[in-house]
Amino acid sequence: MPVRPAMASISFSTITTFFIFILTSSSCSASTPSTKTTPHPFKKIYAFGDSFTDTGNTRSVSGPSGFGHVGNPPYGITFFHRPTNRYSDGRLVIDFIAESLSLPYLQPYRNRVSNASSSDASHGVNFAVAGSTAINHDFFVKNNLTLDITPQSIMSQLNWFNKFLETQGRKAGNFDDALFWVGEIGVNDYAYTLGSSIPGDTIQKLGISSVTSFLQALLKKGAKYVVVQGLPISGCLPLAMSLAAEDDRDSIGCVKSVNDQTSAHNLVLQAKLQELRKQFPHAVITYADYWNAYYTVMKNPSQYGFKVSFKACCGSGDPYNFNVFAVCGTPSASACSNPSQYINWDGVHLTEAMYKVITDMFVSGKATHPPFSYLLDMKLRHG
Repeated sequence: MPVRPAMASISFSTITTFFIFILTSSSCSASTPSTKTTPHPFKKIYAFGDSFTDTGNTRSVSGPSGFGHVGNPPYGITFFHRPTNRYSDGRLVIDFIAESLSLPYLQPYRNRVSNASSSDASHGVNFAVAGSTAINHDFFVKNNLTLDITPQSIMSQLNWFNKFLETQGRKAGNFDDALFWVGEIGVNDYAYTLGSSIPGDTIQKLGISSVTSFLQALLKKGAKYVVVQGLPISGCLPLAMSLAAEDDRDSIGCVKSVNDQTSAHNLVLQAKLQELRKQFPHAVITYADYWNAYYTVMKNPSQYGFKVSFKACCGSGDPYNFNVFAVCGTPSASACSNPSQYINWDGVHLTEAMYKVITDMFVSGKATHPPFSYLLDMKLRHG
């Protein structure tokens, strides 16, 4: 879907500056194990995605280092009580999924690369990295859209996964005991090209093609249980709200052009997933409807315990408590005292409380198709 004129008029350099702040490096991660004891069918999780799923892969010095805010307080303040290189005040969806399966929190892949002796992969690995794109980095290089964006894409994560398998003495095989969780991937692609001459439908086509190839590669390797998250309603993020024209709003007060774009993307993605189900009938591929889960909360936030819908808990400036020059984790920013009442954490990412609500919708089946319980049942039936 092409970008609406109100959004397209913003210069590319300005847009990129706003989005660079999700591409940081930090040295912290967390591996606090789950305290649940109920047995579940999976022994490990392999996770992929961007900053909504990343639990520490951006800490490497090989990535962008101009913004180290995610390694500073108050990130991590709610649950870990210290920064863990998660883009939130606490746990992410992938952390709650691990808890629901009675598994420890996933170690980031780059922890293994830098310190393999102390990194346990017996319960899985997280390959997600903040700022990652669906489209390969070369595309952005050719179109002079790189600046300081992360060079990793979803296919980079596939390469990491392949290297990891080699260290385990395998290239493919039996993954019956593994859940493959593919977090949201694609929002950054639209963000990096916003304000450029590249139409949104081109990004949609290339992005979904890349994700489809990635999923086919996993399935050919033997992945049998796969969950794929769609894009969120990113038009409800304070960042998008602060950039868009005031008349570009939908029925819930978010940026209509952006939400329409991600909705259209998700429809095509779901059609591709249906094709993959036919190509790989022995696999269970579940779609996690991030867009509608988020939308459901935004329609009635008080029902889920939220009092603040659009304003970021951590940041600075009016009206959304978001300013790219004083983002969360920098000296000029401050955090609210009650993150659990906020949907948004830092202007781009969500609070632990919001991630928990979304995860509950995924696990309960309200926002997963087929339901997550069906995937678990199929695993129990087939061992």
